[in-house]
Amino acid sequence: MRKEYDFSKGKRGAVIASPGKTRITIMLDDDLIEFFRAKAEAQGSGYQTMINATLRATVAEEKGKSGEDQPVTVAVLRKVLREELHQ
Repeated sequence: MRKEYDFSKGKRGAVIASPGKTRITIMLDDDLIEFFRAKAEAQGSGYQTMINATLRATVAEEKGKSGEDQPVTVAVLRKVLREELHQ
């Protein structure tokens, strides 16, 4: 390594922190990881992003939010139709 490089004040880790995100270590079952990795590869996205979206949808459901900015899925449409027809 060249002598003009000075890493005495260098820090380990990411250079720029991701705003709104926190790095954690979490233990998940192997079958869940395999499921999300396969699904993410088929859709061309990241498996961690898909896990985050699934957790976010669960939290929104718990809070009673409808997720107006998200497209209506077949499952949601069926649920709404069943509720309306039941009344």
